[in-house]
Amino acid sequence: MQSPPRSRIARTAAGAAAGLALAAALAACSSSSPTSASGTASSASTGTAVSAASIAAALQQPTTLTLWAWAPQSKDIVAAFEAKYPKVKVDLVNAGTSTVEYTKLQNAVKAGSGAPDIAQIEYYALPQFALSGSLANLSDLGLGSLKSQFSPAVWDSVDINGDLVGLPQDTGPMALFYNQTVFTKYHLTVPATWAQYAADAAKLHAANPKEYLAADTGDPGFVTSMIWSAGGHPYATSGTKDVTIDLADAGTQKFVNLWSPLIKGGLLDPITAWSTAWYTGLSNGTIASLVTGGWMGVDLETGVPAGKGDWRVAPMPEWTAGTAATSENGGSSDAVLASSKNKLAAAGFLEFMNSGAGAQISANEGDFPASSTILASSSWLDVKPAYFGGQAINQVLAQASSDVLPGWNYLPFQVYANSIFPDTVGQAYTGKASLGTGLADWQQQSASYGTQEGFSITSS
Repeated sequence: MQSPPRSRIARTAAGAAAGLALAAALAACSSSSPTSASGTASSASTGTAVSAASIAAALQQPTTLTLWAWAPQSKDIVAAFEAKYPKVKVDLVNAGTSTVEYTKLQNAVKAGSGAPDIAQIEYYALPQFALSGSLANLSDLGLGSLKSQFSPAVWDSVDINGDLVGLPQDTGPMALFYNQTVFTKYHLTVPATWAQYAADAAKLHAANPKEYLAADTGDPGFVTSMIWSAGGHPYATSGTKDVTIDLADAGTQKFVNLWSPLIKGGLLDPITAWSTAWYTGLSNGTIASLVTGGWMGVDLETGVPAGKGDWRVAPMPEWTAGTAATSENGGSSDAVLASSKNKLAAAGFLEFMNSGAGAQISANEGDFPASSTILASSSWLDVKPAYFGGQAINQVLAQASSDVLPGWNYLPFQVYANSIFPDTVGQAYTGKASLGTGLADWQQQSASYGTQEGFSITSS
């Protein structure tokens, strides 16, 4: 399930035109030369990081940083940073969410002017900017030392080809959000495995054909997160040009075997996420659960107030009983642009925003934390929201974060791939193709596009 466009991530296929424009721009600017902290050209780590003292000194110089970000917490983080470092002015610009921002960002990179010093970039889009040389290597800026403050899986998302190209801002470990009132009414057991989940879906819909365990009309972010949790590795990139696409791997097949019968059996409510009808279904109980990112707790509280006291959180169902394995769904990083003339100050801001006081501000205001320190803190773990019946849901979600499988990769043109999802995999949800056929079409069209853009594609 993708997160709403107003929130942490917007991996929706609605931005098809933007995805096409971004991909074309990426191909056009692939020869651009990033600059290092010292101003010299560099597209990889120099092996020598600047010192913390150098960054501290830069934060005491009159400087203006431009930050492109859409997260609502950014305003308060900027205010706190400027209060601590009054000589640094941060110009916060909301250049749009997700693909809207990415198209503007890549156009600015291509033009050689107008790019910000820092940009919020979702994990799935990060490889496209990293492999085109548009982002500074943060290891050169001394931020590689922060690795221990984040989980291995989320660090994987910002370490592209051995270059640290962003710092994690927020994450979305997958979990099961379910309506306890509905589960009790129909004597449903909270599913520990996907086999039990499928059984619950059939039992609920048989008891009341107007009610469903879940709603799904097809979403690329949800599909890739499910494949990830099943141990799949359909995408791999070696260097900047060699790409492997295999949407028939074992993890993908696990998802197909689970989800195809749910689609064919009419066991999923055909309501689009984040629509008025979807919120109504979550409010009146006709949609009884969500398998989605940990950020969903805040969205339920604000978007489904009538559900207060009904909802609970459980671990994501297991593919193999007794083996916990989850994935991420959503989340963003913050990156320094290679073209920035203020890299040291920008690095200082990133450290404040994502590992310092800014990380706590972000968590306090509803973002799901990427910081291991916050995830382990009793002040966060022991919160018992009344909305969730007093359940300490963060304890479940923190465990989910630690159970995310490492080693996942996105395509270096994932924005484009997601834009064609409705016309490929999406056809399975309208009865025009099987899920397996849709995934094969998605692979073929993604591979064809990658070849056209100069990548060397291996596609099974």
